[in-house]
Amino acid sequence: MRFTEDKVTEIFYLADEFSLEFLKTTERFLIGEKPKKKPKMSYSEVMTILVLFHLGSFRNFKHFYQGYVQRHMLDIFPQSVSYNRFVELTTQVCLPMTLFLKTCCLGQSTGISFIDSTPLRVCKTKRIKRNKVFKGLATTGKSTMGWFYGFKLHLIINDKGEILNFVITQANVDDRQPLKNRSFVEKVHGKLYADKGYVGKELSEMLFADGLHLITSIRNNMKNTLLELKDKILLRKRSVIETVNDELKNLCQIEHSRHRSFNNFIANTIAALIAYCFFPKKPAIKYQPVASKQITIF
Repeated sequence: MRFTEDKVTEIFYLADEFSLEFLKTTERFLIGEKPKKKPKMSYSEVMTILVLFHLGSFRNFKHFYQGYVQRHMLDIFPQSVSYNRFVELTTQVCLPMTLFLKTCCLGQSTGISFIDSTPLRVCKTKRIKRNKVFKGLATTGKSTMGWFYGFKLHLIINDKGEILNFVITQANVDDRQPLKNRSFVEKVHGKLYADKGYVGKELSEMLFADGLHLITSIRNNMKNTLLELKDKILLRKRSVIETVNDELKNLCQIEHSRHRSFNNFIANTIAALIAYCFFPKKPAIKYQPVASKQITIF
């Protein structure tokens, strides 16, 4: 397993502190009578278990919960409920878990950022017509690896590998569309490096007016553009976000075809992003500008 007792304590402490504040804030806005019985497991316990699953080496959440949590972690979670009841509780923590990710887990902009999108397939291509769970929600899109059915995850990271922001869209949405939403990049400043899919004059001008310089590689049918040497070097280092996407899929299991509801898909995605934020070591690039003493002739 990739998590230790100290890591479990750290995640539970942060989740519990946030859950108490979340319940205190939302309690006055609830409509109707309060439930007479409180769930045996708190929001923080459910959130912690979901995040621990994505930090571990299990590939099936049912096996993880019944075979590991209820057998080897009873001293930490003594009030564990049945698996079916736990699945019901996961739908209730989708909102607080999303807010927890947005407010407590995201990194800070350093002036050097990278953006990319990755497919989140919900089924294999041959089973698109038979998929009923995401009917009317998922769409068919095309990536560099071919056609897929599902959604897209758009990520912005800094040079330390920390996630700055994210958004989930349907598969047929253009990669540039999320950037047109100012709230998606409001906390990002400096330079934003992207691939050819983000080329757009109007988009670049709009972001530049907000203090964000979008730098992309050019397409084959475009004229060459002048770039600073450091921008050319950092543009080649854009593969760091590809490594982040690879870790999300292969280590955090953000993508699989076993979802039985849309709420389950959202809970799985958010928990995987939180788990990545708790990685002790993230893909990063070392960037240190050196002052040059060369004489420049104008």
